Amino acid sequence: MSFDTLIEKIIKTQNPTVVGLDPKLDYVPAYIKQKKFKKYGKTLEAAARAVFAFNKEIIDEIYDIVPAIKPQAAYYEMYGWQGVKALNKTIRYAQSRGMYVITDGKRNDIGATMEAYAAAHLGYTDVGGEILQSFGADALTVNGYLGTDGISPLLSLCRDYDKGIFVLVKTSNKSSGELQDLAFADGKTVYQTMGAMCEQWGAEAMGKLGYSSVGAVVGATYPEQLEQMRAELPTTFFLVPGYGAQGGGAAGVAKAFDKNGMGAIVNSSRAVMCAYQKEGCDEREFAKAARREVIRMKDDILSYLDRISLE
Repeated sequence: MSFDTLIEKIIKTQNPTVVGLDPKLDYVPAYIKQKKFKKYGKTLEAAARAVFAFNKEIIDEIYDIVPAIKPQAAYYEMYGWQGVKALNKTIRYAQSRGMYVITDGKRNDIGATMEAYAAAHLGYTDVGGEILQSFGADALTVNGYLGTDGISPLLSLCRDYDKGIFVLVKTSNKSSGELQDLAFADGKTVYQTMGAMCEQWGAEAMGKLGYSSVGAVVGATYPEQLEQMRAELPTTFFLVPGYGAQGGGAAGVAKAFDKNGMGAIVNSSRAVMCAYQKEGCDEREFAKAARREVIRMKDDILSYLDRISLE
């Protein structure tokens, strides 16, 4: 199953982190933007090409030490169809470098519409008898709050095409508790109930390494809930946002992992993309600054883990 592939990449790199490539144009060094503006004008085409050039250099600098990237679809859609093309090119390029790709789309619908989302991001589309792949990411973030109707169309793709999904369970944003922390009559919170549903859905798509293809998004900003979910969801792989810029630290993040240092991957976006700005180094060194930041992040998290292994 798909998360077996991700786990194997984590073990190979000894790095349980993923880089979120969510590039606002403000994050892109001026020399890249000016080059694209000169050729294409101040257009969506120029912006999208600048974003891809930025992504490509970061990928080239980190692919050997980071197992995965996570592009957030909104940061590409804001540049129109040209930006969506840049998303597609980013996915393909990262995979050509051996990286696992999680598209952060948080898709949520039912029936034929969810089947269309599934085909677009994870599966294939029939065009006059030709079966073609659209985006082809390895995993997709989804919102499970429409229940099983919104998840079932994805499960067959997970099984048939070796894909994975990450369902929103306990998100890292400040207001998440307004809904997710509410308790039912049995004392279980909304996020606990959603987590339990992930375990149930995942039973249909178990991998050989102990985790299903149905993962959960559980934020680093709530370490107590993160620890609770790790105990309650033994076969659910976690995507952990909120480290770094949102305030989550390595000590809290460590609670996401099982006794072997497995079971989770921790995301950092802005801290990596904008590392050159924080360092104050030459903007042409932005990719090397990104590499330095991912090494720092890796070392920080590993300092709280005994090991990363299957035994």
